Amino acid sequence: MNTSLASNPLKTKVPFLKDRALMLQKARAFFDDRGVVEVDCPVLSHSAPVDEHIDIMKVQSTHRQNGYLHSSPEYGMKRLLSAGIGDIYQICHVFRDGEAGPLHNPEFTMAEWYRLGFSFDEMIAETLDFIRMFVGDLPQERLSYRQTLKQFLGVDYLAASTEDLLSCAKENGLDLPSDASSWDKDTLLQLLLSFLIEPKLGDGNLFVLSHFPATQAALARTLLLPDGERVGCRFEIYYQGIELCNGYHELTDSIEQHSRFEDSNRARLNAGKDALKIDERFLEALEYGLPDCCGVAVGFDRLMMLKHKHKELKNVLPMIWEES
Repeated sequence: MNTSLASNPLKTKVPFLKDRALMLQKARAFFDDRGVVEVDCPVLSHSAPVDEHIDIMKVQSTHRQNGYLHSSPEYGMKRLLSAGIGDIYQICHVFRDGEAGPLHNPEFTMAEWYRLGFSFDEMIAETLDFIRMFVGDLPQERLSYRQTLKQFLGVDYLAASTEDLLSCAKENGLDLPSDASSWDKDTLLQLLLSFLIEPKLGDGNLFVLSHFPATQAALARTLLLPDGERVGCRFEIYYQGIELCNGYHELTDSIEQHSRFEDSNRARLNAGKDALKIDERFLEALEYGLPDCCGVAVGFDRLMMLKHKHKELKNVLPMIWEES
């Protein structure tokens, strides 16, 4: 053992880790007070969550069976919902390949929960209450995706062409790769949102971004608004430019969900990625009947980081990937 080291580098994290334990207790009490049951779905599964933008960690057993570490407990939790378990939550470690940086770690902690019979607005309100346990009683601001792009960039995404979106990116000083002219509309919209809008959201308040384009609905149901805009019933909440959660009024149609999985796999292949194995057990659960519900996934580590006014996750985690 090297006794010349001045001090253990983990020593400075001890106060944050003790507070982390306290906040985990408070989070569980939050759900217990509301009658939401804790569940513990497997981290390792035979199939992967299919998402164009999320890369999954694959593992292989000694018997050469492929498995996947989950990026969210969503599929397992929805299988339990279809079995009639009622309102549930899970606080667990999740895994995403290639995610590293001040706000990312390939292994992180997520709080995810589902509420039966909740309206979209009720789910947003409860998520805000959960977040306020960490960041304080902040006011909220809420705009739809369309309103947000209009307010911050003067862009109406419904009317804008890909050329319009490219011009907006260039006019705002974004350094685009040579193949940007071949990108589709959603990719360009995500670029504008990520680099030009998100850093400005939640300055002194909690910013709720809701009703995404239907093409970005993910696992949310869609809704036709009176003005003819079809939107995904999906929301995200930001504070100090940091995305804290992703919530849905959940899609319950297994046929539509299978079609979206196939679309995501095609998009992955077009991006040079591998297609992922579709979780047939999850689709089967939707066929049994997923009850009408809303769900949300919240980044627990980011909440701890903001609570302690840090800029990087590494200060509130026991060890990041590089230290493990």
